[in-house]
Amino acid sequence: MKKILLAVFGASLLFGALNASATPEQDRKEVLEYYKNKFPNLKFDDYVNGALALSQDALDQYKAIMEFPPYDSEVDKAKKMWETPFKNGKKYADCGNVGKNMAGHFPYFDEKLGKVVTYEMAINSCRKANGEDEFAYDDMKTMGLLTAYSRSLSDGMKMSVKVEGAKALAAYEKGKVQFYQRRGQLNFSCASCHIHQVGTTLRTELLSPALGHAVHWPEFRGGDSVTTLQARYVQCNKNIRVVPFKPGSAEYNNLEYFHSYMSNGLPMQTPVFRK
Repeated sequence: MKKILLAVFGASLLFGALNASATPEQDRKEVLEYYKNKFPNLKFDDYVNGALALSQDALDQYKAIMEFPPYDSEVDKAKKMWETPFKNGKKYADCGNVGKNMAGHFPYFDEKLGKVVTYEMAINSCRKANGEDEFAYDDMKTMGLLTAYSRSLSDGMKMSVKVEGAKALAAYEKGKVQFYQRRGQLNFSCASCHIHQVGTTLRTELLSPALGHAVHWPEFRGGDSVTTLQARYVQCNKNIRVVPFKPGSAEYNNLEYFHSYMSNGLPMQTPVFRK
């Protein structure tokens, strides 16, 4: 746990030691142990609920809202998009790497491409292979909605991100640097809020644990407005007054790779609603 705390307060002093000594699985186990000590009454699967796991009242309110999800009409649109054939007559499900029980394997490192591949990238690859234009990664009305519905087809599947090989490990380590490195005018890192300050309130929002983040995105926030995980990275970076990278960038793809690995073993649950 010393490594995590040092990362929060002085990540630049730590990266060399982390890269040399800790495997991804050791990183994940350290995070698990940290949360276990901080929140001894929470069970592992509770982290699927994000910040709601830290407040029974908030969780009860959420469950009441979800009896009639405010985003149902948007999900219906997304389902129609998913089921509408391409011009060549094929559908997304014909691509084989997106859809039912697939989302938990993403992101993964593609040795042939030499980079991390996210679920959204797989959707665009499917579209391109079938003669369709690719969606913009920051277009929530197309990519956001389609990702929300498509990933929901993997609900219940356990997150199972793999880091195998030197190049994959290098990408994972770059994502870890992004997670722990302080930046912006407020000098925050992802870890500042989602490791060190979990459970405290910032701008009326209860800070959520990083563990479980990746299994429940995209989210519908404030009603029927969908937000992907990388779109949320953009928002968080803006909040700490730093110029964000673009969704689909190598920096955010590597961050998502590290971030998702931390949630290995948790069941997928997409989409969800947050106020």
